[in-house]
Amino acid sequence: MGRKRKSSSSSTNQDQYHQIDREYQIPKRVHQNLDENDNDFLALRLRTISEQELSSLSSSPIQQPSLSSSTMHKFILPQQQVQIPVELSPQHSLYLPTSFMHEPLPLPVYRAAATEPPVSGGVGGVSVVSRPLRARRNPTQSPGQGKSETVPALFPWATTARAIVHPLNYLLSRHITAIKGEVQCKKCDKQYEMEYDLKDKFMEVGRFIAENKNRMHDRAPSVWMNPVLPACRFCEQENSAKPVIPEKKKEINWLFLLLGQLLGCCTLEQLKYFCKHTKNHRTGAKDRVLYLTYLGLCKQLDPTGPFDR
Repeated sequence: MGRKRKSSSSSTNQDQYHQIDREYQIPKRVHQNLDENDNDFLALRLRTISEQELSSLSSSPIQQPSLSSSTMHKFILPQQQVQIPVELSPQHSLYLPTSFMHEPLPLPVYRAAATEPPVSGGVGGVSVVSRPLRARRNPTQSPGQGKSETVPALFPWATTARAIVHPLNYLLSRHITAIKGEVQCKKCDKQYEMEYDLKDKFMEVGRFIAENKNRMHDRAPSVWMNPVLPACRFCEQENSAKPVIPEKKKEINWLFLLLGQLLGCCTLEQLKYFCKHTKNHRTGAKDRVLYLTYLGLCKQLDPTGPFDR
């Protein structure tokens, strides 16, 4: 009896499990059938639509879709966006009056001698400068305090102006053909007077400048910086007769030194004195100031010659 009850209870449990399994499997199969039916219906619908579209395309030409202007603005990107200016109140810190926006700005006026280029920029593309241009500072060319612009003419070829000689034509017309000066021998200390032929010596100096000016580069050559001195008349020592240059600059015999090419015996201060009173730039090394002194004296003798800087 015990075995029968046990077997009957186990069979009852199996029946319950089969019943639950059947209840679960039924809706699952129903959903599977529905999904399969939906997929078949969708495939059939797509096939029908594609066949209709193919038939319509074959029977009618292709037409471009027409878009309205409002629709085109939605799809076409503007190449340049127009910005509408914002109206500011007069109390705003960025407010500019209307007259300022339309009136042209005046261009700055500069001196012709200014060499610095303007810095580009500014409002409206107008060239402006960050600071005002300043002309190159040139030391005063007038005599010092208490000194006169004129001096006594100590030589027939000298004028009453400081460091100025008469032109060549003027001297030749007055029959001034020999230029004299004082020299002193460095060996025997003899001091005596020498003279140079005005026309011949000036032609020699002028020819040297015309032939070598382009190679000088605004600097005196070595033959001017260290000139070869004449031989002494008494002891016949070569390169010994040095010109006598007075301490007072207004008494210097400039024409005599030019014709003998002895201007290199002058000091830098003496050469600056000449450039100062002839309105030449007198700053720089001695070779530059000496070069300007040679050209300045030749220019006084022959204003039409090749003696411009």
